[in-house]
Amino acid sequence: MKALLVESKQAVDTAHAQQQTALTPTQIAAYAQRYGAMLQAGLEEEPHGLPPPTGQRGRKKQSKSEHLLDRLAKYQAETLAFMKDFAVPFDNHLAERDVRMMKVKQKVSGGFRTMPGAQAFCRIRSYISTMKKQGHNAITALKSVFLGTPLVPEVPG
Repeated sequence: MKALLVESKQAVDTAHAQQQTALTPTQIAAYAQRYGAMLQAGLEEEPHGLPPPTGQRGRKKQSKSEHLLDRLAKYQAETLAFMKDFAVPFDNHLAERDVRMMKVKQKVSGGFRTMPGAQAFCRIRSYISTMKKQGHNAITALKSVFLGTPLVPEVPG
């Protein structure tokens, strides 16, 4: 599965370099068919249907591989969206980096004392993140806010 996703990412990079905005429907269908076949093979290999221990209610616990297979099957469209629209990133590293500062703040101080404090922190972090993504210097952007002439983020479209 990893090799298939890396191969499809390379196809997207090649097509993007050729000024395309998506892979061809034929390419997308071929990758989706291979993706489905790999999921099916994984599901057949993974043991299913073990009864829960007596006395316990609810769904049985899944192994990590079962859980991954289920999520890859359930979110196939989302997983392969980067092939249909090159504006969709292949991974979520950027989103993870944006959330990391919030998690650091929680670990260091144990959280926020008030909801307005948490909202202010989120607004400031969001502004800084947006300005950095648009190529602005974070210090310059914040300085412009305090001088009363804030840089306004560009809205795509």
